[in-house]
Amino acid sequence: MKCLVVVAHPVRDSLCHYLCSQVVEHLESKEYDISILDLYQREFEPALTHKERQSYYNNSFDSSLVQQDIVLLTEAESLVLVFPTWWFGFPAILKGWFDRVWAPGHAYDHDKDLGAIKPRLSKLTEVKVVTTLGSPWWVDTFVLWKPVKRVLKIALLGACVPKCSFKYLSLYKSENVSKQKVEQFVQKIKASF
Repeated sequence: MKCLVVVAHPVRDSLCHYLCSQVVEHLESKEYDISILDLYQREFEPALTHKERQSYYNNSFDSSLVQQDIVLLTEAESLVLVFPTWWFGFPAILKGWFDRVWAPGHAYDHDKDLGAIKPRLSKLTEVKVVTTLGSPWWVDTFVLWKPVKRVLKIALLGACVPKCSFKYLSLYKSENVSKQKVEQFVQKIKASF
């Protein structure tokens, strides 16, 4: 299975990068064909350009600056996202990747009457998410109702690839997590993925 792994953390020896390496190792053992996209290492520019935004409702989206990423996304059968949840949201670089790469004519099509958009990511059959949070689970769950998970599942995947399987794993209180808890989480990843 063709798998795109997108990691979004600025520190190379971060917990997110460690978890990403564990995910990649596990999926390779299951014979996934992995492409890794490290947004910070690539210095991905998250800001939607003027030309890109102007072309959102034209016949053709201006994909000239993000074509390589669009090809990786549209050819993927499996997508894995590994990132920290900051302020109960995506890192800006990952949000920008969604804004610029999950684009009309590629990830979805606009309805001619500006009704519901039509999904286009037909090859994508599964999305797996690994995220870290500094907060405890109950704040994310009961106070904020898991905003990142809801945005991914309902808004992004619901619009662009509604029939894919979706797994979402969160490592809470990650800023002072023990090695034992990290390894337990890695085992949870392997059991779920």
